[in-house]
Amino acid sequence: MVGFDLGDTLADRFRAHAAGQSHLYGHAERGLADDFEAGGPTRAVFSGYEDAPTGSVVQLRLLAAIFRLVLTGRAPALEPYYACLGGEAPPSEVWPPMRAVIAEHTEELHAALTVAPQTNEIGRTAALLVGLFDAVAAFGAHRIRLLELGASAGLHQLLPWFHVTGPGWGWGPTDSPVQLLDAVRGEISAVGLEVVTARGCDLDPVDATTSEGRLRLTSFVWPFDLNRHERLAGALTIADRHPPIVDRAPASDWLIDQFGDTPAAAPSDPLTVVWHSVTQLYWPPTELAAVAATLSAYGREHRLAEIGMEYAPGGARNQRPEIRSTLWSGDCSPPQRRLLGTAHDHGVPVRFGG
Repeated sequence: MVGFDLGDTLADRFRAHAAGQSHLYGHAERGLADDFEAGGPTRAVFSGYEDAPTGSVVQLRLLAAIFRLVLTGRAPALEPYYACLGGEAPPSEVWPPMRAVIAEHTEELHAALTVAPQTNEIGRTAALLVGLFDAVAAFGAHRIRLLELGASAGLHQLLPWFHVTGPGWGWGPTDSPVQLLDAVRGEISAVGLEVVTARGCDLDPVDATTSEGRLRLTSFVWPFDLNRHERLAGALTIADRHPPIVDRAPASDWLIDQFGDTPAAAPSDPLTVVWHSVTQLYWPPTELAAVAATLSAYGREHRLAEIGMEYAPGGARNQRPEIRSTLWSGDCSPPQRRLLGTAHDHGVPVRFGG
């Protein structure tokens, strides 16, 4: 361990992230930590990343890259440990075959560390729907123009084809391959609405209609989280029929292009809704300020709703994301800011009511 201080090594981070968990990745991360300290193939994979920022979670990048090997049939010895593939082998026994895979694919896995974690959590669409219900009720506008920031593959744009339920209400086709049942807790008034157009932006969009894009999205969902895999698979099926649109652009520039020189909206025009989920914590302060300024400027002359499912700045690590909305009436009056509720990190369940 020459050159590494106690509490600051990758091995320490791996063990802290595993946090005593008994699931597959808990055992895998403890194996990575031990092997890194012993100078095994794990050390070679992470060569040059010893001082990587904690937020880059390089261990999850590696585990996703290993998962891609499994999904493409190049690590058959690991398949029995991956529950989403039907595996039932004890997670506690995964490390020896995983270490062998790392040793066999060291260079490829090292190169894969450049691929940042990127998921498109389908469950978070329930938070979007709650925000849309609230905005429609506030404005009386039932037609929506949806703009998504940090959209990844844009799968939230497929909301019209998802089936979502809450106490006494249901939304979307009941035969949808995406079933978000009992996704919302609390009394909420479900209202009729139509998403007329939907489009998003991302710095590194994923094309959900390609095998490469589907593989990437799937690899970052933990293999033992079967509900998330089921939801993602269903959304990818829908994406084949209704491809989302995601432009490669930063949110601040993209919003300016989307708003353009739009004339003041007529009451019959669709309500513009800007939506984002668990993305702003990755934005630099300049981007946050630029997006806020653009929204405020547009909202002074147009009806506009911003719906966000984000962690509160400076909140505790175990704090749930908050669902908040900001509503501009387009008449230069101050915006209305609302706390609608909270959500699980992966979206479901949404707890409406603050």
